[in-house]
Amino acid sequence: MNPSATDWIPKLLNGFRPEDLLGSNKNEVDFYSDLKSVGFIFGVSVSSLLGKNVSSLQLTKEEYTKVNLFHALLTTYCYFNNTNNFSEAVPKIITFYQQLEKGKTGFFKKLTLSQTPTQELEHILSARLQETNTSLKKNNTSILTYALLYADVLAFMRWLDTPRAIKNYAKLLETLVISCCFLALKAKRKQTKYDRLLIELFESSSEYLIETASGTQVITLQNLSRLKKLNLLEKKYLLDICTIAVWDDHQMDLAEFKFLQDLIAFMQLSEDELTKSLKELSLFSEAYGSKIKLFEYSNPVRLFYKQSAATVKLLILRNKKRLQQELEESGELLVLLSQSTVRDLSEEERHKVKEQLLDVCKTIPSLTIFLLPGGTVLLPLLVKFIPKLLPSSFNENRIDPKKK
Repeated sequence: MNPSATDWIPKLLNGFRPEDLLGSNKNEVDFYSDLKSVGFIFGVSVSSLLGKNVSSLQLTKEEYTKVNLFHALLTTYCYFNNTNNFSEAVPKIITFYQQLEKGKTGFFKKLTLSQTPTQELEHILSARLQETNTSLKKNNTSILTYALLYADVLAFMRWLDTPRAIKNYAKLLETLVISCCFLALKAKRKQTKYDRLLIELFESSSEYLIETASGTQVITLQNLSRLKKLNLLEKKYLLDICTIAVWDDHQMDLAEFKFLQDLIAFMQLSEDELTKSLKELSLFSEAYGSKIKLFEYSNPVRLFYKQSAATVKLLILRNKKRLQQELEESGELLVLLSQSTVRDLSEEERHKVKEQLLDVCKTIPSLTIFLLPGGTVLLPLLVKFIPKLLPSSFNENRIDPKKK
């Protein structure tokens, strides 16, 4: 199953029994704990709830996140309706996102003929992952991570029970999350330059903060009276989000801990919930060595390069054998690529590499991204990762780790 290719949802549904997909528990709180154990709540999905057998491929964080989001929505529907009829769940999830007006697909996706419901949902989920990284736009920065995706699941729960006014609920929930994170950052005694940047972004974002504070920019817990009206699952999620917000330096000073204590007292949660939240976050971080962040400042150019590099690397790894075969059949290209690892190529040689690489990409469907308008911008990234595929005899500077 490849979550980056079409029809991965039918493949997933047909590859597992209903009882395997739904798990042994029928409790939303227990399922929430399961999602936290794989990193979905933390915004760093390290696996799916189904384990490694969900795919024979080495999935990326984004692909695991996409699978876990679908799994969470599917399970929520089945728990609520006490059913394992997955064919009914997919149209309901699509209708939910349409009413929420999120996860909108692009213009060209809409023109796709004979699109099945599962294919439409696949496009929606992909678009939803893109939206979470651009939800708070200011000064061309992208700072929100995948940790906020669970808000979709909470909104879906509410929609199944009360379909009306779901947009108002989703906006309220997002506003409460953002406002509490703002207060968590303000509580930090030692604020980094990125903390200060985020605080400035929040303070200038009237969509979130001014509306929350009844027309003022002074945000306090006392102003967020709706926190007391949240259900247990919503409160646990909001506490976990605030815990992540102050965790990026892996330290907890007295001011940060005091804010978290005030938060649970205001929401009428027990001290055990805070202790459990901190412990689970610490254990996950230690187990996977992940740098868990709720917010991540990124320059748009750097973000584009980072995402493009990850995409190119993934395409190369998944087409390794075919690409290696095509390169070996193109003798001159192979020689030039190998020489590029030890010297700068001339203008004529770089032109030859560009033309011959595009010819190679034509023979591998997954690499057609390089043939699109502007795709040649990614060619240097392709060249960067290809030397790893070449035989060691072509790279004189490669050091054998065993002999080092």
